[in-house]
Amino acid sequence: MEQFWDLGVQFIASFQTIPWLVAPMEFFSFLGSEEFFILMLPFLYWCVDAGLGLRVGLILLFSTWLNDVFKILFNDPRPYWYSTDVKAYANESSFGIPSGHSQTAVAVWGMIAYYVNRPWAWIASIAVIFMIGLSRLYLGVHFPTDVLVGWLIGAILLLCFVKFWNPVAAWLKKLTVAKQVWVAFLVSLGFIGTVQLAALSLGDWTMPEEWLLNAAVAFPEGPAPSPMDVSGVYSTAGTLFGLSLGLAWFTRQGGFSMEGTLGQKALRFLVGLVGVAILYVGLKFFFPSGDGVLPYLMRYIRYCLVGVWVSAGAPWLFVRMKLAKPR
Repeated sequence: MEQFWDLGVQFIASFQTIPWLVAPMEFFSFLGSEEFFILMLPFLYWCVDAGLGLRVGLILLFSTWLNDVFKILFNDPRPYWYSTDVKAYANESSFGIPSGHSQTAVAVWGMIAYYVNRPWAWIASIAVIFMIGLSRLYLGVHFPTDVLVGWLIGAILLLCFVKFWNPVAAWLKKLTVAKQVWVAFLVSLGFIGTVQLAALSLGDWTMPEEWLLNAAVAFPEGPAPSPMDVSGVYSTAGTLFGLSLGLAWFTRQGGFSMEGTLGQKALRFLVGLVGVAILYVGLKFFFPSGDGVLPYLMRYIRYCLVGVWVSAGAPWLFVRMKLAKPR
């Protein structure tokens, strides 16, 4: 792999000689980030099309989980960990391959294009996917191989969702609410179990000293890389269970209609985001952080509450506040 890494360093270093690209590349990188999707998913689900929002939310969570698994199994460095010839415009703590931004971009933006099913949607989505991948190279956080593998995994995941969405959805609709909740809970445990097994498969692997030193040169004030940190999967698993739990309950209550004035939709988004902020940010100050059973459990619960709020709590409140009508 070092031969590919050396070639990647040469490409990235030459690419980074164009200084005015920093701001636009940071913008495109943001379009593939967790922060952006935290805003995008509720907006789609509450204000545009709940069906599209649900698909985007689920494929985002599955992509995040797969990325966690593959990153640990490959355990490859970031470019700026490997060589000080690369400038680092972002500090990342996880392993490099596959690129999470690139993988998720294909999955999410590809799902949007497939759902809209218009030529302009495909053209726009492909352009965004390409620029997100390119931005990760310029920012010095991924090798070209990381991006290519990310695109490949994202494309496979997208094809699986397109092929199996309808039959799986039809099967779930036949189940009782209790059974739907159990299925979602078991899948969330599967997320956690596979990532933990991937971490265990590395045994007593330790990060090479050179990688740590190079990362410290790029970001002397830290934080240091922590590629074996598995806490993120508890966020993903908790969100998946929360979204599914809320959806199973609220669907039985009749759901809500997407119809409404522009003002009503804007208020939905603002009111809903207040709830997200309280749960996502507010509870973070009260729940324990770090490693261990209790912090992981509290993280799972916090993100579960965020998922329930997005799929059921906020829509229920919208109906009560006359911002949306029952379906």
